[in-house]
Amino acid sequence: MIIDCHGHYTTAPQQLTDFRDAQIAHFGNASLPAAKLAVISDDQIRDSIELNQLKVIRERGADMTIFSPRAVGMGHHIGDEAVSKSWTRICNDLIKRVVDLFPDNFAGVCQLPQSNGVSIRNSIEELERCINELGFVGCNLNPDVSGGHWSGAPLTDKSWYPFYEKMVELNVPAMIHVSGSCNPNFHPTGAHYINADTTAFMQFIQGDLFRDFPDLRFIIPHGGGAVPYHWGRYRGLADMLKRPLLSTHVMRNVYFDTCVYHQAGIDLLFRVIDINNILFASEMFGAVKCVDPETGHQFDDTKRYIDALGLSPENRNKVFEANTRRVYPKLDALLKSRGK
Repeated sequence: MIIDCHGHYTTAPQQLTDFRDAQIAHFGNASLPAAKLAVISDDQIRDSIELNQLKVIRERGADMTIFSPRAVGMGHHIGDEAVSKSWTRICNDLIKRVVDLFPDNFAGVCQLPQSNGVSIRNSIEELERCINELGFVGCNLNPDVSGGHWSGAPLTDKSWYPFYEKMVELNVPAMIHVSGSCNPNFHPTGAHYINADTTAFMQFIQGDLFRDFPDLRFIIPHGGGAVPYHWGRYRGLADMLKRPLLSTHVMRNVYFDTCVYHQAGIDLLFRVIDINNILFASEMFGAVKCVDPETGHQFDDTKRYIDALGLSPENRNKVFEANTRRVYPKLDALLKSRGK
């Protein structure tokens, strides 16, 4: 089985975008009509999936995608807590509908109602709803709800601990994933995402989070940002900061995905990072939605790059399935219940 651990609903029906636009407009000017989500039919959802993600999943030879709301659309820096809660619930409910319509192809991961200056405690209720009621298998956690200004505490700060306690209790991982950038210095997908991945890893080095939460699990997407390329730098910094070896201090709890869009980058990822810490992913359709003129294939067809590595059957299984089922135990239980 081939499981893509990183997919977003980037092809959602237009009604969702229209609602968000109206919601933001009303927040800025209360005299405007309050936002109301127009009816989205099951057929519209089917068309948005069957003609896009599902079609390409099948063409590329994958089986299932761990699916979440559009990352750049989370917009935690927009509006206030009430806006974020309303928007988040609508987005997560739509993911639930996709999963119910295509249970063999998608498993849900939730957006959180994070908001700038608001305690992460306030996101626990939605996490519990999505895991316990909607049957989701994980969440996306934004380490910078300011949208590129990094005004909050690092991920190792104890203000995050109540949320981590709930993650451990529910036995779910979080993918570290920022949303859009309101800082013009940082292009959302070309700079802000990669900055966040790299920053999160460095925060984990500096802190002792996994001493306090040995069962906590995070996926750092986009191939771990700049981390694999600068692995020697981080090993050296850990030593200078009197931290334990990365293999025991961080990498028992942190995993990287394969959203790296060229062969040389995938080659390096697999040379540097232990194969037990790598999960297959494509983020299709996400950051790069075009054909590579050097290869004639889509940049985000990451399965091609992994196929070219010539992995042993055991290691191939780890990357495409086993590692993801281990990191997402609720997904593993769901698949086992279906005889998979």
